[in-house]
Amino acid sequence: MTRYKFTEYFENEVLRKRPYLKKEWCMRVLENALRSEPQEGNRYRFWGRIEELEGRILRVITLENKTTIHNAFPDRGFKP
Repeated sequence: MTRYKFTEYFENEVLRKRPYLKKEWCMRVLENALRSEPQEGNRYRFWGRIEELEGRILRVITLENKTTIHNAFPDRGFKP
């Protein structure tokens, strides 16, 4: 099993702004992504469906190692 880490930004800002988010959901998205792609700034985007969020799509941003989670939010504009 991959060991995931979380940036200070995620711990202090993302979880504060979006208290409904769960770290387990972010890890699940990385392990079962519907899609992933590189992003500028040596980061990666991953999208996954979270049934506990009424089936919404969660976008998770990682650092370049793909195991350090930096940001996460529901993505209303996701197109498969």
